Amino acid sequence: MKLMTYYVALAMLGSTATALICIAIETYLAPWLGLPLFLTAFFLILWGAWAWAVKLTEPKPASAPIIGATSDQPA
Repeated sequence: MKLMTYYVALAMLGSTATALICIAIETYLAPWLGLPLFLTAFFLILWGAWAWAVKLTEPKPASAPIIGATSDQPA
């Protein structure tokens, strides 16, 4: 569940930023450039958000126990 939460949050943030940038490009530079740029960035954001969410939620490696340590001794 944590992975999906991270993915949705990252994808929403990225899509919002891309939409704002593309609106600015359509308004100030070239109206025809907004849609192709948005579609390209949209699919890259979906891929990047998934890769980043997986990286953020991957299990941390457990440290190896010290030989001879008991449960009341700190490792």
